[in-house]
Amino acid sequence: MSLPGLPAGATDPCVHCGFCLPTCASYRVLGTEMDSPRGRIHALKAIEAGELELDATVASHFDSCLGCFACVTACPSGVRYDQLIEATRPQLNAPELRTPAQRTFRKLLFSLLPYPKRLRAALAPLRAYTGTPLQALARRRGLTRLLGPQLEAMEQLLPPLSPEAFRDAFPAVVPAQGERRARVGLVLGCVQRLFDPAVNAAAIRVLTANGIEVVIPPAQGCCGAVTHHQGERDQTRQLAQALMASFEAVVGPGKAAGAEPLDAVLVAASGCGHTMKAYSQLAGSSFAAPVADIQEFLHNLGLSEPFKRGLQPLHHADGSPASAERPLQLAYHDACHMLHGQGIGQEPRALLRSIPYVELREASEAGVCCGSAGIYNLVQPEEAAALGRIKADDLSGTGADLAVSANIGCSLQIRRHMQEAARPIPVAHPMQLLDQSYGNGQGRPG
Repeated sequence: MSLPGLPAGATDPCVHCGFCLPTCASYRVLGTEMDSPRGRIHALKAIEAGELELDATVASHFDSCLGCFACVTACPSGVRYDQLIEATRPQLNAPELRTPAQRTFRKLLFSLLPYPKRLRAALAPLRAYTGTPLQALARRRGLTRLLGPQLEAMEQLLPPLSPEAFRDAFPAVVPAQGERRARVGLVLGCVQRLFDPAVNAAAIRVLTANGIEVVIPPAQGCCGAVTHHQGERDQTRQLAQALMASFEAVVGPGKAAGAEPLDAVLVAASGCGHTMKAYSQLAGSSFAAPVADIQEFLHNLGLSEPFKRGLQPLHHADGSPASAERPLQLAYHDACHMLHGQGIGQEPRALLRSIPYVELREASEAGVCCGSAGIYNLVQPEEAAALGRIKADDLSGTGADLAVSANIGCSLQIRRHMQEAARPIPVAHPMQLLDQSYGNGQGRPG
């Protein structure tokens, strides 16, 4: 049996050395060879040779993979496991490989998460529940367990829902402050705009304060990352094409945002950026401008001199400003699709170091996945929870005052499990910290 789409000879470089094992998140919590990159590659070779059938049992070992690509970074032989798992994912969606309940739950997620209007309608009744004593009571009494493990996992990730989560209040064009240095488009993200809308607001303020004009198509939807990471090729292609069309509708002669081209299309969620950078392969076309993570773009462009002069110390939890004697300690979390998928690691750290009196502390296992991985923490809640606890303890154990994450899925996952840590600390996006610093550090970060 052959797997359609599997790159020819892609499994050949693997010498089964085991360097991937310590970096593999699923192997870390399951401890079985078949749930490691090495084991899955061995299974792929056996399937190709006709020695193994891709049945439900074998498929479950591929489903246990988070797609974090840490093994790609660690592999000394250059095995492109990312290409292998991406080619395998669509085959796992065959009806006979999952139970009816699993298929129904995935269908629910893929019909809801990538569509902001639907998601807002579904979440509207929960506005009076999330972040209230009623939610705390339901969790404390164990009532959420009655929902079943997957729906309980969804409930555990729900943050308080602000009024801003239910509307996109940004104009189509936000002008640069002072001399314009660049013109960019901004993708708001389907989950981020609902579950953490303050990130997009902070991103826009930071960009415009750095002399960057921001174009925000009002009709934009999901980038397709959530379906891409699960091998749903047709839906991913449709979402990608719709997002690109929303930008084409406002940028061009006679359009709302004018005829000037964009210097880049930016996104403040690394999982989205990883998918958008692959549009030419996934959708057969791409944006007219290059895609960049917002931190990548800002670092390469350089913060403007007026912005750098305006950065002020952030405040500690007790309200006192950070100082040379008592700097604010930050633990930066490397999102997998940022570090392993896009090769971005130093740019976010450099931006954070531009804030006066901050120090960065490195986690012991910075390259190991937090367990979010798109919908992994919903479809594999037990394994994801184990990884979330490890990540929260690791970040908290640095002694930092604050954890920093540039991916919405990671932020939700870490916040959820930080509640169980011995020393819980807040989680914030780098753009929020830059924004707060430029606003004279008013308020507590995170």
